[in-house]
Amino acid sequence: MNEKRTAPTGRCGGSRIAVVGAGIAGLTVALSLGRAGIRCEVFEQTKQLREVGAGVQLAPNATRILHRLGLARKLSMVAVRPSAVEMRRWDDGRLLGLTELGDACEELYAAPYYTVHRADLHQALLDAIDDNVLHIGRRCAGVEEVAEGVRLRFDDGSTYDADVVIGADGIHSLVRSTLAADDPRFSGQSIYRGLVPAGALPFLLEDPKVRLWFGPDQHCVCYPVSSGRFLSVGATAPAGSRSDESWTAQGRVEDLVETYQGWNEEVISILKALDTVGRWALHDRDPLERWSTGRVAVVGDAAHPMLPFQAQGANQAIEDAVVLTACLAEAGPDGVPAALARYEALRRPRTDALQERSRTNSRTFHLSDGEGQRERDLVLAGSQSLRQQDWLYGYDAGAVAGRR
Repeated sequence: MNEKRTAPTGRCGGSRIAVVGAGIAGLTVALSLGRAGIRCEVFEQTKQLREVGAGVQLAPNATRILHRLGLARKLSMVAVRPSAVEMRRWDDGRLLGLTELGDACEELYAAPYYTVHRADLHQALLDAIDDNVLHIGRRCAGVEEVAEGVRLRFDDGSTYDADVVIGADGIHSLVRSTLAADDPRFSGQSIYRGLVPAGALPFLLEDPKVRLWFGPDQHCVCYPVSSGRFLSVGATAPAGSRSDESWTAQGRVEDLVETYQGWNEEVISILKALDTVGRWALHDRDPLERWSTGRVAVVGDAAHPMLPFQAQGANQAIEDAVVLTACLAEAGPDGVPAALARYEALRRPRTDALQERSRTNSRTFHLSDGEGQRERDLVLAGSQSLRQQDWLYGYDAGAVAGRR
């Protein structure tokens, strides 16, 4: 039985827009469209919305967008504004490089750098959208372009006819499969993620920072989230034969600590403070040759899943949302195909480059001690000025798309 159709408003020619997926990407699309006066319907497969994982870093290229969407106050209440990013050596903890953040970052880019729990960001987006546009427990089982638009089929037998479908359904995107017959690429790395109550490691909160330790075959990162109540910890390790990618897969703290034996005492103390950890293999995909057809497009991990070694996955999904909105907002009744083509043309060069940088970092972060590692450390020591991040943090997706 078809869903009841509700005509959207806005300049997108009265088009019925369906968003598949209610993660960070899908909710940001819904919020951005809504702020532009364009209604969409969001279909989410889970019956109980919750964002798993631990922390996420939000750089100014994303926070300026979220502030414009009305989330400044909420984010200031749940996020942490770190003073710097520190990169250190694995065994003795020697400082390799430091990028100043805090006030300097906000003054330079007119937007803060935040660290936030994924669940807090997800909830902020959820609270900001119109409740009536969200449909949970609707697992998309098929996407079919028909003469009059696009038909979504759900595993409960229902359908929804849309004029535009936006796939925000993650790295295993069903919507993406209508654009390319590709599969996720296993990186050979797994990541353990968990949270430590801040009281267990108070020395890390005296001056809140993003702290990274680089070492042979693995690295560790931690930073405060949830207004400083927790520390988010991410520790990579060679995955061996484990290539499972479930967000609910559990790891063992004992295994993680053993993997990091020989690392400096600060890292070991952080890992031992974890009560539980998730463990999953890291995947990305090669860049798509096309992001859209005349009526279907993808955003976020459905378009450009990245390894987490540039800390830009969520940020790029947020950029996608505002650019897509700007393109659709200018589309007339027959202008949707051109709007989606423009969205793709604006976004692909940037996300292709960031996908490649993330892959490159997966190697440079994990160099064994030797000539390559010494060359990397010299580069880190000499190129960590905040100004070096202009191309990334200073990028204004709304301005690029002609909409502020």
